[in-house]
Amino acid sequence: RGNYLAAAGFGSKKGNLGIFATFSAFMEMVISEITMSRLNEANVLAHFSHAGVDNMSDNTCHFGLNNFFADNYVEEGSSTGLYFPADINQMDAVIKRIFHDHGIRFVFSNRSKTPAIFDENGEDYYGSGYEFTPGVDEVIRDGDAGWIVSYGDMLHRCLHVVEEFRENGVKIGLINKVTLNAVDEEMMQRIGNSPFVTVIESLNSRTGLGVRFGTWLLERGFSPRYDYMGTTRPGNCGQEEQILHQGLGTDSIKEKKREIAAVDSIKKAGVNVDQVPDHVQNALTRDYSAVLKAIDQKKGGTNFRP
Repeated sequence: RGNYLAAAGFGSKKGNLGIFATFSAFMEMVISEITMSRLNEANVLAHFSHAGVDNMSDNTCHFGLNNFFADNYVEEGSSTGLYFPADINQMDAVIKRIFHDHGIRFVFSNRSKTPAIFDENGEDYYGSGYEFTPGVDEVIRDGDAGWIVSYGDMLHRCLHVVEEFRENGVKIGLINKVTLNAVDEEMMQRIGNSPFVTVIESLNSRTGLGVRFGTWLLERGFSPRYDYMGTTRPGNCGQEEQILHQGLGTDSIKEKKREIAAVDSIKKAGVNVDQVPDHVQNALTRDYSAVLKAIDQKKGGTNFRP
């Protein structure tokens, strides 16, 4: 608290910039200081590392889950930027872009190492020539089957899942939402009428992006099948197991996507999902290829069987 106030006090003088850094787990300790600094029109760039749960050694006490608490001001007033880059290249681009902005802004990073994000040609997505634009969501992969919205350490995991689905002919789109607390109106128009939108993050599922993004869609008149995944459990394991413990590994993401794809396929066939037994839906979730067989059976007048 004292260190943040020292940075904000220095940054409250015209022409000064206060720089502050600590773990994301300590975000909740400086909420009132952030509010007072904003009222003083302080200029502060804060880096909160160890966000999310990935590769954490000390379980729940070191989880950085409630980063959205930093954006705690009323709607009318100075904006607060929350930025969560996906890899080291994008981190460089984000810092270069926002360094000379004015006001309260926060950059988040993970404890774990994250691999570089590649484009469809195998080149660095955030390599030479990339420039970060605050508030603009970025399409990592285009698609027509639905969209995953992610950021930070979960983006590379979602990209792995999206690529696997593409190999099987299912084109799911992937969006990197680097600016966490800004609505990209153009992107909302693009994904709002798609079959589904799923937010996947490693922050708290009760206070993260997932509980907000669905509301943003509804406020704009969009109603795709919506779901979100985030951290839901206290830590109870070692470093490598934290993501799997939260059900955020690639296998869990694939299972979630298969469930949505199966139900959507049944709907497109003109079948009332409410009339399909749970054990049938569960079977379709496990094996997406069974969807078409089951639909053919229904069209032929036979009973729905997994």
